[in-house]
Amino acid sequence: MSHAILDVVTPEESPRLSPARLAWFALVVLTLMNLLNYLDRYVSAPIGESLRESPLHVNDAQFGALASAFLVVYMIAAPFFGERADRRSRPRLIAIGVGFWSVMTALAGFATNYPSLLGARAAVGIGEAAYATIAPALLADLFPERLRGRIFAVFFMATPVGAALGYMLGGVVDHHYGWRAAFFIAGIPGLILAALALRLPDPERGATDTPASHGAAAPVPGGFAAYRALARIRMFRLTVLGFAAYTFALGGIAVFMPKFLERVRGVPREQAAVQLGAVLAVTGLLGTLAGGWVGDWLLARTRRAYLWVSAVSTLLAVPLAFIALSSPDRAVYWPALIAAELLVFACTGPVNSAVVGYVPAASRAAAMALCIFTIHVLGDVPSPFLIGAVSDTTSLQHAVMMIPVALAIGGLIWLRGALASDV
Repeated sequence: MSHAILDVVTPEESPRLSPARLAWFALVVLTLMNLLNYLDRYVSAPIGESLRESPLHVNDAQFGALASAFLVVYMIAAPFFGERADRRSRPRLIAIGVGFWSVMTALAGFATNYPSLLGARAAVGIGEAAYATIAPALLADLFPERLRGRIFAVFFMATPVGAALGYMLGGVVDHHYGWRAAFFIAGIPGLILAALALRLPDPERGATDTPASHGAAAPVPGGFAAYRALARIRMFRLTVLGFAAYTFALGGIAVFMPKFLERVRGVPREQAAVQLGAVLAVTGLLGTLAGGWVGDWLLARTRRAYLWVSAVSTLLAVPLAFIALSSPDRAVYWPALIAAELLVFACTGPVNSAVVGYVPAASRAAAMALCIFTIHVLGDVPSPFLIGAVSDTTSLQHAVMMIPVALAIGGLIWLRGALASDV
């Protein structure tokens, strides 16, 4: 059967771990993988100048293409893994993905020219696509819906923390040992986690869903017809489209906030990087955890709890983001930026819970894959280019105002989903 239990580790094979403890073990391992996922992704960000001065002579356009190539490969590969993961052993696919991206990260340190560096960094997207499509679906089958907001909050708090660690690791190692060492050190831990992935449980699809869970027992088509079926689910469409607008804003923040602080606000380059990294780590950790807890608390009162949290927190962030980007007063824009980021990160756990909650249990990996493809192709792939183009024709001050506009669009789409009469 395509939906039979594909246990890699069962309670019988691991008598010292109960099914509940296996679930928590899986959460720890998958969260560590997610942290490493973003560490590997951002370790190249602080070594741009070293790459420019190296024998590879990587110019600014080529450096930007490293991130673009990764995202393009990542979003194209996601649908291939998503459809397959709903019918095959998920721990094995995760192990393959984590091991592959780790090897590619390390291989970047051996690059002898720009094409070899570009190829290695782009290939990281294949491994990360395998992992990112499967891990949330696996967690949804290991924990009941009443806990998923908190579970996804723990899992996704690794995103900002991992990104911040990537900035710090890349910068420190590059300064002391060179840019090649940064890639080597970032790649090695993933091989250990890939081995641990083979010890993860793989429960039946929908194992923790209640009979009332939306779509838990619905039959689903095979192959890429699964994506057409998912696109017809109204609540899934609204969740993902709001997510795309939200990702557009996050992409703009990630790329242009350091330049904005330096060029428009006059903050020294090193100081801007350190302060932004600290704010990202703290607000990401606190905001993500708080949003997950609130979403689970509200779930007892409404089935659309996760969209309500996502909509309200994002819409509240809009005026704060506008103030942070428009006020020249340091005493105003820093507190506004911190508050805005707390609210923005608060919807991380709830919106991902909504993505897997409005689809059939047997299609959750495919749903994550379609979500990943959509939010990147409409979100952080075009946003840096569009903001940069507006900046070149007007000013960076005007261009960054696209960020609160995108947040408002995302929040309004989620609000429409939260107010919908059907689920």
